[in-house]
Amino acid sequence: MSPTYQQLVQQLSHHIEPTRIITDPTLTLAYGTDASFYRLTPHIVLQLDSIDEVVMALRLCYQSNVAVTFRAAGTSLSGQAISDSVLIMLTPRWREYEILNNGQQISLQPGLIGADVNRLLAPFGRKIGPDPASINSCKIGGIAANNSSGMCCGTAQNSYHTLAGMTIVLFDGTVLNTRDPANIETFQLTHSELLNDIKELSQHCLSNQSLTDKIRHKYRLKNTTGYSINALIDYDDPIDILQHLMIGSEGTLGFIAEITYNTVPDHPFKACGLYLFKDIETTCLCVSELSKTAVTAVELMDSRALASVADKAGMPAFISQLSQQNHQEAAALLVEIHAENQQQLEQQQHILTAIIDAASPIDNIKFSQDSEISNQLWAVRKGLFPAVGAVRETGTTVIIEDVAFPINQLAQATRELQQLFEKYHYDEAIIFGHALDGNLHFVFTQAFDSSDEVERYSDFMDDVSHLVAVKYQGSLKAEHGTGRNMAPYVELEWGADGFALMQQIKAIFDPKSILNPGVIINEDNQAHLKDLKAMPAADALIDKCIECGFCEPVCPSRDLSLTPRQRNSVYREISRLRRTQENPEQLAELEKSFQYLGINTCAATGLCAERCPVDINTGDLMRKLREVHSPAANSIARWSADHFATVTKATKVGLSIADGIQRITGHRIPLWSTSLPTAASKVISPNITAIGRPKIVYFPSCASRTMGSAAKAMDPRSLHEVTLSLLKKAGYEVIIPDNVDNACCGMPYYSKGYVDTHKNKSTELEQLLLEASNQGSYPILMDTSPCARLSKTSMSETLTIFEPFQFIANYLLPKLTITQQNEPVMLHITCTSRRSGLASLIKKVTEVCAKQVIIPSDIECCGFAGDKGFTVPELNASALSTLKQQIPDNCTQGYSNSRTCEIGLTEHSKIEYRSILYLVDRVSQ
Repeated sequence: MSPTYQQLVQQLSHHIEPTRIITDPTLTLAYGTDASFYRLTPHIVLQLDSIDEVVMALRLCYQSNVAVTFRAAGTSLSGQAISDSVLIMLTPRWREYEILNNGQQISLQPGLIGADVNRLLAPFGRKIGPDPASINSCKIGGIAANNSSGMCCGTAQNSYHTLAGMTIVLFDGTVLNTRDPANIETFQLTHSELLNDIKELSQHCLSNQSLTDKIRHKYRLKNTTGYSINALIDYDDPIDILQHLMIGSEGTLGFIAEITYNTVPDHPFKACGLYLFKDIETTCLCVSELSKTAVTAVELMDSRALASVADKAGMPAFISQLSQQNHQEAAALLVEIHAENQQQLEQQQHILTAIIDAASPIDNIKFSQDSEISNQLWAVRKGLFPAVGAVRETGTTVIIEDVAFPINQLAQATRELQQLFEKYHYDEAIIFGHALDGNLHFVFTQAFDSSDEVERYSDFMDDVSHLVAVKYQGSLKAEHGTGRNMAPYVELEWGADGFALMQQIKAIFDPKSILNPGVIINEDNQAHLKDLKAMPAADALIDKCIECGFCEPVCPSRDLSLTPRQRNSVYREISRLRRTQENPEQLAELEKSFQYLGINTCAATGLCAERCPVDINTGDLMRKLREVHSPAANSIARWSADHFATVTKATKVGLSIADGIQRITGHRIPLWSTSLPTAASKVISPNITAIGRPKIVYFPSCASRTMGSAAKAMDPRSLHEVTLSLLKKAGYEVIIPDNVDNACCGMPYYSKGYVDTHKNKSTELEQLLLEASNQGSYPILMDTSPCARLSKTSMSETLTIFEPFQFIANYLLPKLTITQQNEPVMLHITCTSRRSGLASLIKKVTEVCAKQVIIPSDIECCGFAGDKGFTVPELNASALSTLKQQIPDNCTQGYSNSRTCEIGLTEHSKIEYRSILYLVDRVSQ
């Protein structure tokens, strides 16, 4: 590290705790990737807690002439969220919000995820205007800084047009709040020169009629190429111009510390249909007619796009039969309409159907209000990108470009774009997009491992840029942002006058050019061909990873060590260095760090696979890496499996001894907590008369057989006692398998990579359950969700296995009378339940029992992960760091369906979390 960076670290350490000033080579390598196909490794990564820290960091960097890049979620596709200098990221504290005017407006900090914001607004029937495809992962800071739009947003509802105000930190650390008149007045005095320069630019722009006309034309389309210079002709007040220039500026003009949106209606009545046409010309003519109506979304898919998903499960039959019916030229439109009421929806549907029918579709799924059908149709559209990613060759990356054409020229432009694919042999390339705005995405795979491949890409992009920007006067970037990728082409699109205007804007806002240099304004016409990300083979389990970052919001270790994307990125580098042996010292350092940062702190929940466009479960790789055990470790694992009853008995004795010592010492032993369990009582088979009673097999997990209630629990009974009580109350004959004390689903071994030992224990339990259930004739209840999920995936389909919530819904609620309790309850949906698709059922079951059910935001997994809550407690603490603050003062109860998860939830919430079976038992008769 150079003396300049060393001095900066020293200065920063006076204001920021050292753990948030990251210079570790493994971590800086991990943070050097975003969703684009570029890579830069920062010297310093700063994780900042507050606007005061941003102000301080910017001032110090400005004084030292050190470049700074801001990153929100890092889902950017054009290289605007990476740095080879200082990368500033936000801690989880940047999630404050304020709902204003009964939901008409919402004030947001940049760390909130877009989808979470819409959940906050849902009770008001409102949402934010931007709706990018990455809305479940991307954050407000990135949405605003990139002027992201989406499928329904169009141009009228993007951040630029729905902006109500913002708080900005400029290059010199000055804070401007455009909703605070007093702050504006002060700013006008201290920054009069900057405001005068902006005003002069506006007047200069307005005096140039040809440039003004060009701006108006460009922004009738979706356009994020360059700066939002439409602000110079749309607004008179320099403050208004300033804040609108910040939209889409990609962190090159300042930092957006808060933004207030005017929200838009989220109409409750919706219908969706899919229509297939004979060729692209017919399809685009239909789009042109649909654009004259009140239609909400029109998504176009060309023939190659449809072919890429033709063999996927759940696709409409006519898509899978396209090649057989000689419809290689076909294209489809996915059409959605929203309305305030049923009558309005039916009127719109009638109008649109007439337009579509006039274009003679060759097949269709007509408009439907059925959400299941709608989800199936959108699955066609959303499956296109993964379809290309899944078939790419190892070592290549997936590139997604987005352009916009005037709608009246869309058909011919699409044809010519397809011809460029053929010219440059991008045979797998597909086209889809938001046709209503003339906005097309095209996806193709590209290697950068040879000069010939780089040259092919360069020539292709040159031709695409001339086709879009010159021939059709369209937008080279419609919604993905300029970044590094399109920076060399900004002048081509905007001409000398427009580009000069943007250069002046950059100079006014960033005189030293320290804010995200190289992004948007870049004098190097080869910049888009430099710092290209290598994607070397590492392991078949992760080689398809495109490092999009969609996985990160659900990863419990995201604020502690590495995310799935970062684990994959670092492991790729480790694998490359192992092959090349070019830097043994770096390899040794990476391997050492990765043991903790990558392997030990991975909860291996598999939630990442649920969010991954190409279904990668990074946890599978971490488990595989854990498989490399010493002979002694394997022997211990086998011995413990063979003597499982002895092990659990010893554990219970240990819990009893520890609890006794705690009572004697007044709970003053370090590293112990009142959240931890006492020993469970012995499982005793119930003596229930079988006459007329339906039979249920109950398998109490090893966790519930070992771990009883916490010392100060409201209900001292062990989970199996409560379960038996509840089953008896519902009138069931309960069968507990023989030799249950020695039984285990194998989860403790599975999670640690002892594959054979897991299989042996699972097979043993399967035989016990087959015997107990009369070869699968009776349903089986497992009282913890992880055991149930693993058993269902590992055992014969003959067995019908339920976790608690599903069992309650199917077998208990129909037989019980429930008196809903008034006191609110917290609900934790475990990662295994989420992966099993049970989240909505779990919420419904809990709402039957309690009038108010609170599901905390931003917690997808508790991070306890079996026994990691004991062995790596910092993982559990990090994953639940935001839990306690979300619990209302009048709430004292929390519920879930995993005994170990409940220990960590209790510890970090300071209220008692128990199995949902306790709540059902309490409120039922």
